[in-house]
Amino acid sequence: MASGSDDARLRARVEQLEDRVAALEGDRERSDTEPGTGTTFWALEGLKSRTEDPGAVLFTGAVTLPTGEHWEWQEGRLATAVLEDDWTEGAAMLSALAHPVRLLLLREILHGTRTVAELSTHESLGTTGQLYHHLRQLVSAGWLRATARGHYAVPGERVIPLLIVLAAVRR
Repeated sequence: MASGSDDARLRARVEQLEDRVAALEGDRERSDTEPGTGTTFWALEGLKSRTEDPGAVLFTGAVTLPTGEHWEWQEGRLATAVLEDDWTEGAAMLSALAHPVRLLLLREILHGTRTVAELSTHESLGTTGQLYHHLRQLVSAGWLRATARGHYAVPGERVIPLLIVLAAVRR
C-alpha cells in the first residue's frame, strides 16, 4: 500500500507529464492561460473591459529572438475600423509572405543569418538572383529592411506582427 507522500509524488509526477504532453501537442486551452496564473482569457477580459460593442482586436507580444534581441509590441484596433477598412490594402504584405522561400528567408534572418553571403549558402534559398528577388519582395512589403549593403533585418516594429500572422495561420 502506498503512503500519502508516495501518492503526492505520483500526482506531482503525473501533472508534470501532462504539462509536458500538453506543451508538445500545443494544447490550445493551456495556451490561452496566463503563464503562472491559470487564468484563461486574461487578455480578452482586459480588452473587453476597455471597449464597447462591437468590440476590438488586440495584438501583443514580448519575444527574445535567438540572436538575443528583445522586442515588445502591442496594437489594438476597434472592430468597426477593421470591418470598414479596405482589406485589399494589405494584399501586398500578405502576398509577400505567401511564398515558402520568403518565409524561410524571414526565419533565417530572425535566427541571425543576416547577410546575402550567409543566406546564399542555404541550399533551399535558390540562386543569388532568386535570393535577391525574394529579398526585394520582402523589403518592398515592409517585412525586411536593408541595414547595410548586403545586410538585412526584420524591422523591430514588424517582428511581433510577423510572428502573430504565422501563429494565426497555424491555428
